[in-house]
Amino acid sequence: MAEGHDAVEVIVTKRSKGALSDEQIDWVVDAYTRGVVADEQMSALAMAILLNGMDRREISRWTAAMIASGERMDFASLSRPTADKHSTGGVGDKITLPLAPLVAACGVAVPQLSGRGLGHTGGTLDKLESIPGWRADLSYDEMMSQLESVGAVICAAGSSLAPADKKLYALRDVTGTVEAIALIASSIMSKKIAEGTGALVLDVKVGSGAFMKDLDDARELAQTMADLGSEAGVTTVALLTDMSTPLGLTAGNALEVRESVEVLAGGGPEDVVELTLALAREMLTAAGHDDVDPADKLTDGSAMGVWRRMIAAQGGDVDADLPVAQETQVVVAPSSGVLTRLDALAVGMAAWRLGAGRARKEDPVQAGAGVVLHAKPGDSVRAGEPLMTLHSDDQERFPRAEQSLEDAFDIKAKPSSTDQPRDLILARIT
Repeated sequence: MAEGHDAVEVIVTKRSKGALSDEQIDWVVDAYTRGVVADEQMSALAMAILLNGMDRREISRWTAAMIASGERMDFASLSRPTADKHSTGGVGDKITLPLAPLVAACGVAVPQLSGRGLGHTGGTLDKLESIPGWRADLSYDEMMSQLESVGAVICAAGSSLAPADKKLYALRDVTGTVEAIALIASSIMSKKIAEGTGALVLDVKVGSGAFMKDLDDARELAQTMADLGSEAGVTTVALLTDMSTPLGLTAGNALEVRESVEVLAGGGPEDVVELTLALAREMLTAAGHDDVDPADKLTDGSAMGVWRRMIAAQGGDVDADLPVAQETQVVVAPSSGVLTRLDALAVGMAAWRLGAGRARKEDPVQAGAGVVLHAKPGDSVRAGEPLMTLHSDDQERFPRAEQSLEDAFDIKAKPSSTDQPRDLILARIT
């Protein structure tokens, strides 16, 4: 293809609701990565894709072109099979932290390449960086050697994996095209397939605190990603899980690390334990290791042992005190009754406004900031008693955080049968 006007031809094809050919897709992804196709042209194409969609062949080819833009990793030299998990993100979603060491304790290596948070969904790396000394950036050799010796690694994804995605992701973020299911699926799966894991379990969140608010959209995204994985030879399973209410009792970086350690010690909130075990069982089954019950590894201390080695291997001081926010403020229950609703998005926004998240990639985050919940839907509460505690280093952040929480919960004196909390796991998709 001649490189001058052909970007326009590709844009017009999709604008006119046509299907892009394999050649068009290969060319435009490669040319954009090399800087031949300008940002404004790719913005127009992304918007056309958002509005007019892509069929399964197009999505598959687009994903393959993104993978081809960079390197592929290979874990064949490891002495054990690999499995990875990807979550589409939510409020209080600290599951990666207990999950990676737990699955490793069961004999499957977990290469968890993670990101930093943007907006109200906290990033796994931000959480771990609240541990003194811990570092996210590892070389390929460091990562491979830690996978062999410890069995689990949580680190930053290198820039060599699917560089086309990195460039396109930043563009989608500022052009209102993040929601395109074709682009979400190809973005996630190009990185995960390039990463070279043998098995992949997807945690696709649904509800107010999730990226996908609607169950049908979430199902379509999960099915598209599961198909892309299977086509690429990666055993892929997706769970649709509820994110209408926050996971666990904490939202914030150090607060979530503390809660994750409680889970690894055999305690922790029921919902966090339930989801961690469900995803662990899926990862072990997909990797051919379903003869081990992960619940045993939480009670016998072996998952905690892997956690300690994993954090120490990346320079973290496992026994150091975690950062604590300088200021706290309590939100009390305005009336007595049963808490029937606690909105995940509102809690996530409050944590973000307290300093736990960032609006732009270069913003710093406060390690100690966030929200601690004292009740979850289904619990009885009494007027004047603490419902949640807000944590921040800056007192002036409290009023705006409290504003986010104004319509965040319902307390009913006599709840009806429709006020029951939703199931945590809504569906399983292969």
